[in-house]
Amino acid sequence: MNESAQASEERAGRGQGAAAPEFLTFRLAGEEYAIEILRVQEIKGWERATRVPHTPPYVLGVVNLRGAIVPLIDMRRRFGLEPVVLGQATVVVVVRVGASTAERIVGLVVDAVCEVHRIPASDVQAPPEVGAGSETGFIRGLAAVEGRMLILLDLDRLVTASVLEALGARAA
Repeated sequence: MNESAQASEERAGRGQGAAAPEFLTFRLAGEEYAIEILRVQEIKGWERATRVPHTPPYVLGVVNLRGAIVPLIDMRRRFGLEPVVLGQATVVVVVRVGASTAERIVGLVVDAVCEVHRIPASDVQAPPEVGAGSETGFIRGLAAVEGRMLILLDLDRLVTASVLEALGARAA
C-alpha cells in the first residue's frame, strides 16, 4: 500500500469502526489541553478587549469579530493559573459553545496552539476524583497521546450559561 493510500485509510479510521474524533490542543503554563476541533471556528491573534463591568475576573471583556460581539475568556485565570502579560504571542481560539441550547461564540485566550490529534473514545479515561471543593466538572477526560497526557475539556461546562448571561451575549 502506498503512503497516500495508507494516510487516507488512517484518516477514515478503517479497521476501528467510525473515525476517531479530532481534538485541537493548546498549551497553558506548560500543560496541554484539548477541545473538539469541530467546535473551533477560527484561531486568531490577540487584540485588546473592551472590559464589561461585573463579570468574573477571567472574562477579559468583548471584541467585535466581523460584526459579532465575542466574549474573551482568559483560560489561565479560568483555571486559577498565574496570569501573564498578553501580547503578540497570545492566541485566541474562537469556539462555538452551547450546542444543546442557543449556540454562542466565545474566544479562549491561550498561551499557544499546538496540533490536532485523533483520539478514539477507547483512549479517553475518566478524570480522577480530586476531592471536595475542586471545580473539575469541565474536564471531559484524560488521554495519553505520544507520551503526553492531554486534558480533554467540555466546552459547554467550561463556558457556563451564567457567564454568557452576565455578558449579555446574544445567540450567534
